Amino acid sequence: MRKKSDKGQSASPVAMASDQYLKIVVDSTPNMMGYWGADLRCRYANNAFSEWYGIPPNDVIGMRFQDLVSEQLYALNEPHIRSVLAGQPQRFERTLKKADGSLGHIIGHYIPDFDDAGEVKGFSIQASEVTVLKEVEAKLKLAACVFESMPDGVLITDVHGTILSVNPGFIEITGYTAEEAVGQTPHILQSKRHDHAFYAAMWEAIKADGRWHGEVWNRRKDGELYLQRMTISMVPDTTGEPMRYVSVFSDITALWRKDEHIKHLAFHDALTDLPNRTLLIDRIDQKLLHAERDKNHFALMFLDLDGFKLVNDQLGHNAGDDLLKDVAKKLLALVRRSDTVARVGGDEFIFILNSPQQESEISDVASRIVSSISAPIEVQGKTFQIGVSIGVAIFPADGHTAIDLIRNADTAMYAAKSMGRNNIRFFSMG
Repeated sequence: MRKKSDKGQSASPVAMASDQYLKIVVDSTPNMMGYWGADLRCRYANNAFSEWYGIPPNDVIGMRFQDLVSEQLYALNEPHIRSVLAGQPQRFERTLKKADGSLGHIIGHYIPDFDDAGEVKGFSIQASEVTVLKEVEAKLKLAACVFESMPDGVLITDVHGTILSVNPGFIEITGYTAEEAVGQTPHILQSKRHDHAFYAAMWEAIKADGRWHGEVWNRRKDGELYLQRMTISMVPDTTGEPMRYVSVFSDITALWRKDEHIKHLAFHDALTDLPNRTLLIDRIDQKLLHAERDKNHFALMFLDLDGFKLVNDQLGHNAGDDLLKDVAKKLLALVRRSDTVARVGGDEFIFILNSPQQESEISDVASRIVSSISAPIEVQGKTFQIGVSIGVAIFPADGHTAIDLIRNADTAMYAAKSMGRNNIRFFSMG
């Protein structure tokens, strides 16, 4: 009859199986797990140590801690070793060099192991690799730094258009604080200068391409309109469905104003700010198109000042410039919304009268021009009285192109000037 084994003399099959399974789990984990005695010699090391140090686990057992790691790394870890041997659990982060030369980032734990007397007889080690998480964290920190420091405005919304986050650039451009914007929708910025079709086309592009880029007029918190160049991008979830919308925009109002100013200078007289010859020709061409389509007509009056040279000779060009600006104001006071007055030469102007009812209306307007310009005027403390000679050409009777009409009105003007000051002549083929 077999004698029963004494209790505690040998492990049961269940306990042996549990120990075996535990060893399999520990050896297969990607985290480094080991045990060091108080003498700093390894008692156990799992398979993960091989990946990091290129040494089989069995060869690690018995090694001193300072022989396993570099002198520099041991110096970094020594304070934690002293603390854990004093009974204090340790947690720290390290960048380690693997056997293949690559760098990995770990979070390390030293856990003290106490004997029955309460003395530390060793400590266990667990080092979890967080290299990927650290890389993601670094990217997130970089993205956050860019988000906070970029001069462009950024706003992030959910799929319903509710603003979730804005950056300092948004606050600077719009005037809304983060607290005022978050929870609202971008409608707080709308200028009402774009119709429904504009926004419908924008969202169709986002739906089709995942992004939209263009220029939008918006309104700041103080009510001022501003023009922004904006990109809206859709951020998809794992299934490809929209999860967030990110809008990045810059304020280009100053650039737009500068561009508009340059365009204005290209088409307007620098002294009087009236349309110049280039813009005048364009407007005449537009009137010709409309006149042929709508069977309308218009009169082109060529004006040349009488006595202007005397002002220049006596008082200089500055006084002459002041006089020209005053004449421009007088002409502008006589034009209707559909009419045009332009400066085409030194003291030459062209007045376009749109759709006059009959020739008598043209004569009446021309007479009022003569009366206004010939009134006494004070320039630099001196009173002058100039005049104006006017030649008139009528579309379509006197020409079918801008050049023909200007040339024929100029011919009529010279005929008026030959008659003396303040005369009006209509062009005649004879």
